[in-house]
Amino acid sequence: MDFDSVTAPEFGRSLTGFGLNLLVRDVLRHAAFLEQMFGMQAHRVNRDFAILVYQEQVLQLHADGTYHANPMLSLLPEAGPRGAGAELRLFGSDPDQAARLATELGGQILQHPSNKPHGLREAFILDPDGYVWVPSVPLPE
Repeated sequence: MDFDSVTAPEFGRSLTGFGLNLLVRDVLRHAAFLEQMFGMQAHRVNRDFAILVYQEQVLQLHADGTYHANPMLSLLPEAGPRGAGAELRLFGSDPDQAARLATELGGQILQHPSNKPHGLREAFILDPDGYVWVPSVPLPE
């Protein structure tokens, strides 16, 4: 599918499985953060919307104003982090590289890269909108 030219109805009908939409204050900034931090491919990026692809997974960014008729909008805080309680895990993303980039891209390291007993090396990074991204790679056996 050509994410740069697909129509909204075609795109919507094509979605299957698990979907992830993030409401963000600034779509352009957030898309750039995810492109630079994790190498995601951004498509149709504008001030209201973006499609991002990570490996073969698709996620969407929506500006707050695009959710004017969505009941979720009333749950968002006026200020501060938005993603409390959710971990957005990116398996196959180097946590050491992400941690090196985090602060220069406007993120904050919540936990520096470390080896975990569940077999992964991971870091916890807070993005500018308050979502927690967890890049991780498997540890050698």
